[in-house]
Amino acid sequence: MSVAEHYTYRVCWSVEDAGYVGTVAEMPSLSWVADKQHDAFAGIRQLVQQVVDDVLASGQTPPQAIADRTYSGKFMVRVPPEVHRQLALEACEQNVSLNRLATSRLLRA
Repeated sequence: MSVAEHYTYRVCWSVEDAGYVGTVAEMPSLSWVADKQHDAFAGIRQLVQQVVDDVLASGQTPPQAIADRTYSGKFMVRVPPEVHRQLALEACEQNVSLNRLATSRLLRA
């Protein structure tokens, strides 16, 4: 099984391109345009496989699939001090932690 099979693919209609555009999250510079959704998907998959094969042939490592990565559940977000203060106050008023408030806001976004 190729690493390319684990990549995150998307096919969307593009008014600008007047066709379906296939993309892959792990390689944002790549895309494939086709008249039909399944052709855009097949095209981007084939292109990605060619790129992965070339990368491997050159002795390099292709990007790791998002699905295969592990995540700690932690990330740092910097906000202005006044926003931090407002969020802390709101969390206190709701009797929840700032972390829980931020998580609920992210899930609603």
